[in-house]
Amino acid sequence: MVTSQVTAPVPARRPVWTRPYLLAGILAAWLVLWLIFRGQATLPLGGAELTPLHERIGAAADVIDDSRNENPLFLYFVNYIRLFIDQFVTFVQALISAPSFGRPVPVVGWLGVTGIATAVAVLYANLRVALLTAAGFASFGLLGLWRESMDTLALTLAAVVLSLAVGIPLGVWAGLSDRFERLAGPVLDFMQTMPTFVYLAPLTLFFLIGPASATVATMIYAIPPAIRITSHAIREVPPETVEAGASLGSTPWQLLAKVRLPLAKRTIIVGVNQTIMAALSMATIAALIDAPGLGKTVLKALETLDVGTSFNAGLAIVIMAIVLDRVTSAAGRRVETARRAGRARRPLWRRVQVTAVLAATAVLVYLSHVYVWAAVFPGEAGLGSHVRRAADAASQWAQANLYTYTNALKNVVTYGLLNPFEAVLTGSPWWLVLLVVTAAALVLTTVRVAVVCAACLALLVALGLWQDGMVTLAATLVATVLVMALGVVTGVWMGRDGRADRVIRPILDAGQTMPAFVYLVPILGLFGATRFTAIIAAVVYAAPVAIKLVADGVRGVPVSAVEAATAAGSSPWQVISKVQLPMARRAVALAANQGLIYVLAMVVVGGLVGAGALGYDVVSGFSQLQLRGKGLAAGLAIVVLGTMLAALTKAAARRADAAAHGRL
Repeated sequence: MVTSQVTAPVPARRPVWTRPYLLAGILAAWLVLWLIFRGQATLPLGGAELTPLHERIGAAADVIDDSRNENPLFLYFVNYIRLFIDQFVTFVQALISAPSFGRPVPVVGWLGVTGIATAVAVLYANLRVALLTAAGFASFGLLGLWRESMDTLALTLAAVVLSLAVGIPLGVWAGLSDRFERLAGPVLDFMQTMPTFVYLAPLTLFFLIGPASATVATMIYAIPPAIRITSHAIREVPPETVEAGASLGSTPWQLLAKVRLPLAKRTIIVGVNQTIMAALSMATIAALIDAPGLGKTVLKALETLDVGTSFNAGLAIVIMAIVLDRVTSAAGRRVETARRAGRARRPLWRRVQVTAVLAATAVLVYLSHVYVWAAVFPGEAGLGSHVRRAADAASQWAQANLYTYTNALKNVVTYGLLNPFEAVLTGSPWWLVLLVVTAAALVLTTVRVAVVCAACLALLVALGLWQDGMVTLAATLVATVLVMALGVVTGVWMGRDGRADRVIRPILDAGQTMPAFVYLVPILGLFGATRFTAIIAAVVYAAPVAIKLVADGVRGVPVSAVEAATAAGSSPWQVISKVQLPMARRAVALAANQGLIYVLAMVVVGGLVGAGALGYDVVSGFSQLQLRGKGLAAGLAIVVLGTMLAALTKAAARRADAAAHGRL
């Protein structure tokens, strides 16, 4: 009798050549080939050298300048837009900052502007925010920067008004139309991914250097949050509420005006807040194209390494950002409270308050319009001189007493990370870097992403800026490594400890409200004008968003999973490394994506303080006419790098998402 035996299936062996092994092999081969071909085909280009492509781009820019008053595109379209924006910004400046209408002072002087701002805070926020607003506006004069502050505010307000006039209707459309949202999504992604530095150079070709180019650049940066958040607000309106309105016979327009927009108002105000913050951040950077205001003061001080003056102006920018953020945030909370309370008639005390505030504001505006003492900020701005001297003294003290520590940190990062990265990237032949990056993208992502990477690197070669591109890429990668190290450590701490989250999160929120320009000032005082200054500024700029994303991801890990691991005897480190971080991999990947984008934007701005490479090429293109073609090519090279890095990190985020759902 023959008996049959059922053999258990043999489990499939894990393949040897998994992704980590393949990636390690690619990197090892890169190092070997780097040693063999080091210094060959690296495509170096001196600071004042131009390629034929740069010369052609410069010649094309000259043709555009020469045909400005002949080309129909300019005569009937671009020039009218430039004229309208210039007149609009000039009008706002005439109201609050610049002498106008034959007067030696603005239409509304410092007392009236302060009164209006405080009144807005009282009526739409609360008394505490109103006191903060009054103190903030008074500080602009005490710092000796009233005119510069009002120029920045005028440019910001003009850009915000135009951005909201475009962004809110498009956001409503995107909220109502799935097709339009799909079409608008990639455009908004591109606008938000592209470093802000890049907008400036090409815009000056069409709108010339001045307020128009600055305003358009600010709008490009500020419109995406208005569109996205408005669309989200419209889509978040409960469907049953809309259906109830439709069942009562409301038309689509009535549903929008009476149902959707009122219920979405709170979230739309959040979009207004984000638009204001984006506009203020860009309005300061736009000083590179002669935008008026505090940014120009910071820029001139950075060029001369005047820490005291740059800190004084940076402090005014921070105060303005805090005031605008607090007013709009409090207004949003008040709108939500009013919505929940219903449409009850306003109490008598509220009507009396509104009347009294409006009357007092009218008196202050009248006084500032008629009397010089109320129009021109009094005093000699002694506070500003004290701040400048204190900042200079602090900078000198830090450089003298903290030099051992700051220099040690700089040397560790420079010699331990930056120089090796830069040596390998800039010393490798261009074709070797292209092959390595493409192969690594194939291993880690998809064929499509690998093709994008190869195309971007090939385009960088064609632009004639390979060497500078590799220097910028090295600084970006080093800064991103530091951002992610800080983001994971601090984010895990915040995600696991609610008390730490309550203490650290307000600091991160405050950091995100400050314009990027401001970060350069104290770091410049500590480390001087070096490549390391740009890297640390990028880390400080990008760390808040990375930390918050990691913290939210860790906090989102199910409590049951953590409790099960703890009950099984896992140590805190094992819980973090084996449970929380793997389950939060999607948030970590998103943090890497956002951190890298923020870093690239700030590393380029760091060209102002010694970072060199592509950032310096762009700045040189603004200041030296013969280098304009190279500056425009450098701006395109930055876009190319940003596109490649965004494609890689987004693919990594999608892979992490798929792994989190068990599809890999």
